[in-house]
Amino acid sequence: MLIDEDLQLLKTYPQPSLDALAKYYESDDYISHSNSKKTIFEKVYSFVRNFTIKKKLKLVEFCSPEKGLVLDIGAGTGDFLAAAKANHWKTYGIEPNEKAKGISKGKGLCIAEDTAGFDDNFFDIITMWHVLEHVPNLEEKIAELKRIIKPTGTILIAVPNFKSFDAKYYGKYWAAYDVPRHLWHFSKNAVHELFSKQQLKVVDIKPMLFDSFYVSLLSEKYKNKKVNIFKAFYIGLRSNLYGRKNKEFSSHIYLIKNK
Repeated sequence: MLIDEDLQLLKTYPQPSLDALAKYYESDDYISHSNSKKTIFEKVYSFVRNFTIKKKLKLVEFCSPEKGLVLDIGAGTGDFLAAAKANHWKTYGIEPNEKAKGISKGKGLCIAEDTAGFDDNFFDIITMWHVLEHVPNLEEKIAELKRIIKPTGTILIAVPNFKSFDAKYYGKYWAAYDVPRHLWHFSKNAVHELFSKQQLKVVDIKPMLFDSFYVSLLSEKYKNKKVNIFKAFYIGLRSNLYGRKNKEFSSHIYLIKNK
């Protein structure tokens, strides 16, 4: 990996070409593009996803109580958008993967190819739940978010944090590196600086407490070739306890607004 010392941003190197990148999402192991619940990881992921969707929706409604237009970029199988739609939001999604897109459309959701067709200052809320790390043209994407968010709107960005305890503990085996699908690896400083360049500011940061446990479970498998639930729970718990002290959790949600 390459490191930008000024931004405190890690870059996967070498990065796959745009044409080659898509094949890394075709794996049956890529859970966010599937509703499967066969393996222990899929069952844990499904349980956590259902719980966190409620938390995400609560946060979205805190940011915009009037329930306007929400765009979820990287919508996956559409679970978050389906919950938002059921709660009277007008929903749109972006999802490039054909399999996941098909599942989303089967739930009656409006899924577009990209954001180019949306007017300026269009959305009240834009969400990217663990998606920004996948974006090839990072600064162009942030500029596009700036274009389509309303002046009073909120952008919610969730990304892993390579400065967390679980990241340092597992090192190269840390599952949230997820190379080469994850092209960028963020610190809090990197998010602040990248969005500041587009006249956007981070107004709050929320921890994603469940991420440390799930990521530790995957990391145990990568490191030791077996599932160790108890060890993963211990490391996940330690990560959250350290996060309470130093504010460096396994993943963060950034609330971002216009300056």
